[in-house]
Amino acid sequence: MSNGGPLEGYRVLELGNLIAAPTAAKIFAEFGAEVIKVERPHVGDELRRWRLFRGDNSLLWSTLGRNKKSITLDLGRPRGQELALRLAEKVDVVLENFRPGTLEKWNLGPEELRKANPDLIVVRISGYGQSGPYRDRPGFGGIAEALGGIRNITGYPGLPPTRVGVSLGDTVAGLFSAIGALMSLLHRERGRLEGRSEHRGEVVDVALYEAVFALLEGLLPEYDGYGVVRERTGNSLPGIAPSNTYPCRDERWVVIGGNGDAIFPRLMRAVGRPDLADDRGLQDNPGRSSHQEMLDSAIEAWTSERTLEEVMEVMLAASVPAGPIYDASDIAGDPHFKAREMLQERDVEVEAGHPETVRFPGVVPRLDRHPGALKWCGPQLGEHNDEVYRGILGLDSPELDALIEENIV
Repeated sequence: MSNGGPLEGYRVLELGNLIAAPTAAKIFAEFGAEVIKVERPHVGDELRRWRLFRGDNSLLWSTLGRNKKSITLDLGRPRGQELALRLAEKVDVVLENFRPGTLEKWNLGPEELRKANPDLIVVRISGYGQSGPYRDRPGFGGIAEALGGIRNITGYPGLPPTRVGVSLGDTVAGLFSAIGALMSLLHRERGRLEGRSEHRGEVVDVALYEAVFALLEGLLPEYDGYGVVRERTGNSLPGIAPSNTYPCRDERWVVIGGNGDAIFPRLMRAVGRPDLADDRGLQDNPGRSSHQEMLDSAIEAWTSERTLEEVMEVMLAASVPAGPIYDASDIAGDPHFKAREMLQERDVEVEAGHPETVRFPGVVPRLDRHPGALKWCGPQLGEHNDEVYRGILGLDSPELDALIEENIV
């Protein structure tokens, strides 16, 4: 049995930049696909310099660029476009996240790509999608989070909307893009097995704002059906109780979810409130949600007199879902993260010539027979030019040297 991953044998061409398309390509790379990342000559993906505190390449790049092969290519020039089309002939999936019309301007739109490879799957990620009145607007993940509705419900009442601490819109769009590409691959392979002769390629259109909007559960139906506009509620879950973040005596925080009908009585007894556990009006969520503030106050009165460790000990003994609020140092020292191989140690040159051991996130999801792997961290700019241009496209040395001299590669 091969241990190369379930996507071994597939090849992906990543034309993206920053977060969204690179996130999708990272998933393919982690599970065995050969991912060829195209970067601008002498410049590279801007992500290389995002959150850069030391050295020349950020650790964010090391994370999102892992297991990929970096080549340089100027897609704005005819010779570069010709080489991109030749690469498209030899891959299964193209991932891109440019503004709509950019690939077409470069003569690399889906029609041209699929002339080169009729079975090619083209995944297009943009702020607003490939159609609609906002199509041509520039869009980043943060803008998508605003338009998609999640910023409006993130934060506390009476305070400005806020963001979560990561590039949520871009990352979620990358996940949906990977799902779309994999579904398209599955359909293509089924077509081959069934002997269908029609072209089996697919164009996957992912809009950042739609990826965010897809996360918002019942927000829109509740507006139509109940006339309710969901607003910012801090750490509580409106209409679902009790579930909140509570302070501990040692200035740490714990999240406790006691909103299940069977869990609620156990929680109340654990915090010394058997009267609430036995209250017939609190035995289902509609009853509890109408007394949400009272229940949160009762739980907070108990947690605030105990350390986080003490709170967790009692919650676990009572079989109540609870967890501490972790920062990076907590994650790095947690035995469960380590046991689940979520802390992957790799030697990287944070500064050139000085290797250091750095922990990176493990691979998600876990597959028992064909698990994904972190084989190498984000490569140096153009590190795989020879391998790809000579090995895959068959360019000879004089031709490749001429491309380098002309700054096409």
